[in-house]
Amino acid sequence: MADKDYLGWPFFAPQHAALEQELDAWAARHVRDAHGSDVDAVCRTLVRQLGEGGWLRHAVGGTQHGGAHEAIDTRAICLIRETLARHSGLADFAFAMQGLGSGAISLFGSEANRSEYLPRVARGEAIAAFALSEPQAGSDVAAMQCAAVQDGGGYVLNGEKTWISNGGIADFYVVFARTGEAPGARGISAFIVDADTPGFDASERINVIAPHPLATLRFNNCRVPAAKRLGEAGQGFKVAMATLDVFRTSVAAASLGFARRAFDEALAHATSRKMFGQTLADFQLTQAKLAQMAAGIDAAALLTYRAAWQRDQGRKVTKEAAMAKMQATETAQQVIDAAVQMFGGLGVVSEHPVERLYREIRALRIYEGATEVQQLIIARELLRDSTP
Repeated sequence: MADKDYLGWPFFAPQHAALEQELDAWAARHVRDAHGSDVDAVCRTLVRQLGEGGWLRHAVGGTQHGGAHEAIDTRAICLIRETLARHSGLADFAFAMQGLGSGAISLFGSEANRSEYLPRVARGEAIAAFALSEPQAGSDVAAMQCAAVQDGGGYVLNGEKTWISNGGIADFYVVFARTGEAPGARGISAFIVDADTPGFDASERINVIAPHPLATLRFNNCRVPAAKRLGEAGQGFKVAMATLDVFRTSVAAASLGFARRAFDEALAHATSRKMFGQTLADFQLTQAKLAQMAAGIDAAALLTYRAAWQRDQGRKVTKEAAMAKMQATETAQQVIDAAVQMFGGLGVVSEHPVERLYREIRALRIYEGATEVQQLIIARELLRDSTP
């Protein structure tokens, strides 16, 4: 990728540009797109490599627990995800889930929980997962049915979670369950559930168009110590939203990585593909499309890194993160679709770079809040701000 002028934007400090350049060089040596491989094995390997390379230190908070900083640096998280996504969707996934899966522990875990889990996450020795969604409770968290009943010195969990990334390969899961302190979202708590806990099952796997570890989780009288609860009882929704506020902006950054890779592939193809005595890039239709792609990417990048910068300044970013996530994922879908069209028949050949990107991007418009949910969040925040 030749154009990295965005690293000079005022959103970034010098260490952010150095981080991106170092990771880009590392990824060029160590990361390869997986073609028809065992995705579980690939993800385990990537987590280990990212840990050994020191990159997972940025996914956890607290230097005393193996983190790169006392608080998670959102801009660093975003740059890492964007850079890894340009090289490999699974590499981005492996990094992102270490952060999302352990984020609630970084933010709300007791000292004992942080000491037990975060250093292993940072070293790539333990794989993390975030278990919020259920068959009837995705965006509507208040519809959650998975329940945790207090019993003696712990809780007993019963219920089901689904669409859980790293399901089946994670060493532990941050699980959200209804504890009943109040109706709706106010009666939910968060727990750490180790994968070897009796009564826990993650054997039902889910296959999707861009393969990655994904499973349905079941809890059958699964006993969890009270010490593994994150935050106060009934504050699970707060725990979930605080975690997502950190990592939702990074979904936009991953989308940027996919879009930039597609644009680079399209530009190289357009300038080399011979047609009717000239190159594809010589046609005004192609030039117009390339201009739209480039402008869309920059616009999405500005929204993404504005949100990341604002969060690192300690400001609330609910609206800004939603704008970034919506704009970047939708723009990336358009850019990648245009790249596929530019490649013609080659663009739909299985495992061609733009064909893989076409499959990779689709889920990002859904997970961590679908585009339509982001629109509702943005409108809600606008209306709230306009109320006298």
